[in-house]
Amino acid sequence: MPDGTAPVTGASASRRGAVLAIIAACPLMMVLDSTVVYVALPKIQTDLSFTASGLSWVVNSYTLAFGGLLLLSGRAGDILGQRRVFVTGIAVFGLASLVGGIAAADWSLLAARTVQGVGAALAAPSALALIPANFEEGPARTRAVGVYTAVAASGAALGLILGGVLSDWASWRWILLINVPIAVAMVVIAPMVVQETPRRAGHFDIAGALASTAGMIALVYGLTRAATDGWSDPVVVTALAGAVALLGLFLVAEGRVQQPIVPLRLFADKARASAFLTLVLFPAAMFGMFFFLTQFLQQTHGYDALRTGLAFLPMTILLLASSAVAVRLLPRVGAPRLAAAGGVVVTAGMVWLAQISSDSGYADGSLGPVLLFGAGAGLVFTPLAMSILSRVEPAESGAASSLLNAMQQVGGALGLAVLVTVATSAIVPIDGMSRAFWVASAFTATAVVLAQVNRRPTPAVRPVLSGARPRQFGWITT
Repeated sequence: MPDGTAPVTGASASRRGAVLAIIAACPLMMVLDSTVVYVALPKIQTDLSFTASGLSWVVNSYTLAFGGLLLLSGRAGDILGQRRVFVTGIAVFGLASLVGGIAAADWSLLAARTVQGVGAALAAPSALALIPANFEEGPARTRAVGVYTAVAASGAALGLILGGVLSDWASWRWILLINVPIAVAMVVIAPMVVQETPRRAGHFDIAGALASTAGMIALVYGLTRAATDGWSDPVVVTALAGAVALLGLFLVAEGRVQQPIVPLRLFADKARASAFLTLVLFPAAMFGMFFFLTQFLQQTHGYDALRTGLAFLPMTILLLASSAVAVRLLPRVGAPRLAAAGGVVVTAGMVWLAQISSDSGYADGSLGPVLLFGAGAGLVFTPLAMSILSRVEPAESGAASSLLNAMQQVGGALGLAVLVTVATSAIVPIDGMSRAFWVASAFTATAVVLAQVNRRPTPAVRPVLSGARPRQFGWITT
């Protein structure tokens, strides 16, 4: 194979379903746990006597650990073996979920959520990097990436649904405890069916590791705090300035070391660099939509946690369906056109949401835009992931995967900070929400342009199916 990974053939092919289930379960758990606690926060506050300011750290502690360690963990998988790091991350995540689920004090829940974030940071990049090692190039790999991205993209909405169901019908503790049996099953089964990647000779760039981790933590924290305290808050300014300095130092150092944590040549391909930037813009709009629509449904229409979560169910179903369609269309249409088409649909949904008013109901004001977002997002994320992972050397698959995850984390945090700032600048809350959706539509419209501007030159034709005449479509050769 061109990327140096062994194809999955013969007896191994029969395991693909189990392999894909294990790999796809990872982003579902990781992304889901970033939103599953939102609708359960009031009950957590009452049960564990959280202060108002301390309650935000139930979300932020997970986000900071997850986002801060992503770049380093991708390099760890490249050196130590992606499956080994994946299983370790799942084990850490499962253990932390157990501790959090039985927490008797606020500090113990926050500690557990932080360790959950560490486990997520270890597992998520390795899960994506394991796809090339277990699925040969061509339709099988495209389907695997499609399933992975669909599950990851829908995880945030599923988190709202699951959080509402469990907190209303059982206990908020089950939003964490439910991870435990799943993690145990993954830790046991993964070594049996998932093919390991070769261990690469190398070492960790300690200076780069410290700079990248500290810089990412400062960046995510600054953006997260800006959403609640404003951009002029001294802590926000200090955190963001520190992030710029640390990440700038990191980039300078990466260009000088022999074995960088993030090879800068990953950005030399304009199409890949464009895809990375696009993966900042779409989550920025997506997380803003979740945030404002959740508030709108609960505060304006009096929805409870469960009903709020179920309001996003149509989007989740349509997102999964459109992701399956994207896998089929990708070889024929090409990644740039498919991502741009999806982006146009998402932008239409954002523009529709910008018309929201206090008189808007769910059926006539939110359902249509939510459906458009689900239909469009499914056409966006699979092409972006494929364009980022294609032509990546096996020894750098972990670095590319960690960057993909990092861009999504940064995009979500940045988007929420910007959109909340826009919304709070208005005197009337509903007017502020409308302005935020207009800005979100500008994010997605910009992403549409990026998808078209930087196209990768078509590679040399190489047949994939024996006896078939190869054709070229954009970034994909069939």
